[in-house]
Amino acid sequence: MSGFKTFLLRGNLVDLAVAVIIGTAFGTVVTTFTNWLTSKMPEGASDYFTNEENSFGAFMNAVIAFVILAAVVYFLVVLPYTKAKEKYFPSPAPGTPEDTVLLREIRDALTARQG
Repeated sequence: MSGFKTFLLRGNLVDLAVAVIIGTAFGTVVTTFTNWLTSKMPEGASDYFTNEENSFGAFMNAVIAFVILAAVVYFLVVLPYTKAKEKYFPSPAPGTPEDTVLLREIRDALTARQG
């Protein structure tokens, strides 16, 4: 069971799932905007907000649905995921990385050898 938990929290599985969900929803926004922009505009101003497929109302509906979906995904998936990830796999303590320390030691050794 711990291997499965590691798979879920260490891998990019959740990041990929969120990207697919948000990308699909944003694709709907782009499609409705393109349909609205390229369609023959209705003559009356009130016709812009009708619920037809190629109307401004359909575009606004897609934008609102996207924002709601993004909020739901963020609050119900991303926040709990980041909290669980920090709980089980805490970030390393701030400090100098080991490779930088090693490079400094090599530099100091070369300087001492030349001098």
